[in-house]
Amino acid sequence: MKENPNTKPKLKIPNIPKKPQKGSKFNIFWVYAAIILGLILLQFLFSGDTAKTIPYRTFETQMLIPGDVDKLIAYKHEDLVKVEVYIKKDKLKLPKYKDYLSKSNFGAAEAPTVYFNAGSFDQLDKDLKEAQKDIPPLQQVLAEKITRQSSFNSWFLTIILPVLLFIAFWIFIMRRMGGGAGGGGGQIFNIGKSKATLFDKESQVNVTFNDVAGLEEAKQEVMEIVDFLKNPKKYTNLGGKIPKGALLVGSPGTGKTLLAKAVAGEAQVPFFSLSGSDFVEMFVGVGASRVRDLFKQAKDKAPCIIFIDEVDAIGRARGKNSMMGGNDERENTLNQLLVEMDGFGTDSGIIILAATNRPDVLDSALLRPGRFDRQISIDKPDLVGREQIFKVHLKPIKTDQIVDAKKLSAQTPGFAGAEIANVCNEAALIAARRNKDFVDMQDFQDAIDRVIGGLEKKNKIISPEEKRIVAYHEAGHAIAGWFLEHADPLVKVSIVPRGVAALGYAQYLPKEQFLYTTEQLTDGMCMTMGGRVAEDIVFGKISTGAQNDLERITKLSYAMVTIYGMNSTIGNVSFHDPQNEYNFNKPYSEKTSEMIDHEVRLLIAEVYVRTKALLTEKRDGLEKLAQKLIEKEILFQADLEEILGKRPFDNRTTYDEFVNGTGDQKPAAEGLLHDGVGDTATPINPVQTES
Repeated sequence: MKENPNTKPKLKIPNIPKKPQKGSKFNIFWVYAAIILGLILLQFLFSGDTAKTIPYRTFETQMLIPGDVDKLIAYKHEDLVKVEVYIKKDKLKLPKYKDYLSKSNFGAAEAPTVYFNAGSFDQLDKDLKEAQKDIPPLQQVLAEKITRQSSFNSWFLTIILPVLLFIAFWIFIMRRMGGGAGGGGGQIFNIGKSKATLFDKESQVNVTFNDVAGLEEAKQEVMEIVDFLKNPKKYTNLGGKIPKGALLVGSPGTGKTLLAKAVAGEAQVPFFSLSGSDFVEMFVGVGASRVRDLFKQAKDKAPCIIFIDEVDAIGRARGKNSMMGGNDERENTLNQLLVEMDGFGTDSGIIILAATNRPDVLDSALLRPGRFDRQISIDKPDLVGREQIFKVHLKPIKTDQIVDAKKLSAQTPGFAGAEIANVCNEAALIAARRNKDFVDMQDFQDAIDRVIGGLEKKNKIISPEEKRIVAYHEAGHAIAGWFLEHADPLVKVSIVPRGVAALGYAQYLPKEQFLYTTEQLTDGMCMTMGGRVAEDIVFGKISTGAQNDLERITKLSYAMVTIYGMNSTIGNVSFHDPQNEYNFNKPYSEKTSEMIDHEVRLLIAEVYVRTKALLTEKRDGLEKLAQKLIEKEILFQADLEEILGKRPFDNRTTYDEFVNGTGDQKPAAEGLLHDGVGDTATPINPVQTES
């Protein structure tokens, strides 16, 4: 069958997943607005000025005798007779009635001008006849006697209508706040409802396991959970049971939340996502109520997955640092969570995923098997992992052909996934700022410097004397690192100001390792001390530029003495307290504390003497390197080889082993950049030293 060329082709609309619904939201300020509006309306309807009550003598002399009265209406009111006085319309314009005019009652055709009281109907008739004895009978005004108290209209407006308005307003509040459809978290009577966001078939997550790189072992663990939800018989036929919970543990930025998003995208089952702080509220019992409501919803949707991000907000160990009030409420929330996860009436089909970067503060009852059966460690990626992460983040970026993810991964040891994403984004921004069509390796190198060292302050004015001090300071770091066997190879030294207070910095490329010997730590301390020692040797005085260096050295010295047991005097003991079990009490005596301080000072003094002897021996190289720094401001490893010669130790950097496979360094002109970065987060191996 031929197609008609005149018919327009139908557009195919892609099936776009809906955003997750969190229920209808109701703003409490609408309630306040309705109350204020109602009060204004009632004020307008019922609080107008009423007719004044005047003495009978005033009525007689000023109104009755002058002939201004139109009619009188008298009725019984309590023990007296109340008389309504109606003045003729043309007489109301007189000045004497100005003070008596009032707003008419709402809904009434006309209103009396004033009132006066009489003792009885007979007394009223007698007084009126006595006052009008000189007036002709046809012109006299007599009181009309009635028995009604008030009209039905007035009675309805003053009694029934306010009651009806109050009932209607109360029903409105109850329906809007009393747990209607959706169960919004911001409503007053829904304060105990869970704030979890539900992802289901209609609101899917687009992140999959293909978007997660560098976490192969962790992916394998959570993929098994997803596979069980899809094919449960595969495991149950062998008698296996799926873990009830998995705890994702890792440093910030390593991809815990991203992995949970991938689980939500792959599982194809209802996925509840919320943060640990969503359970926290100022009202007592709200946290536990939200936990119960969360698991109630999850049981209705089972099989499903619950993801609690930053679970340490409610999962802290109980009984520590206890305070009145808030801490008890947090413990009640944790107790309810423990019961729901593995209590007496726990139902199957609900899997708990949680993420935290502080597993040391979590309660032991939360970590036991049966609640969190698995603790999945998500560490910072290694060389291969960083290469995969770079490939993921380089996909949307227009890069030059020479950009190699392998080289970038080798130059960024210790970087987490979030830092790698930041480097790629900064490189794209730098290339766009330079009006380039593609992002090249130089842009990535500048981005790495930007992430590690901070923003380059090209316009920062420093005096020639300060610049000379910074040059010798950084040259001291370079010399010490170049001629110490276990120190990290230096790849870049700069005296260009960066960041907030750094006037210069030296970057190293550490070897990726997990164990360090005493010699390696001591050489690293000597390298860090090189800047302070160079200032002392050359100028005979010291400056404040070594603050960052001294902080690193002090921290590492105390760690060697009190944590790693690397001091013969203190012995093989460790006072490490990651869970803060000792609180504010030291686990050793005052005498031991004095010994620790003495040994730390002794260790730092030995490092200083050793570094000073090394720099004094290499004084010529120190002078040449400092002068070259003053001239060029930035030196790379090739420049150091030209000035100082080949490094006298036959050890290759991780960069050489991974990228080249040999220890031979290619010159920078061939495209291999030497200004790589190291691990700024490593506490024992300083990557950069700032002045």
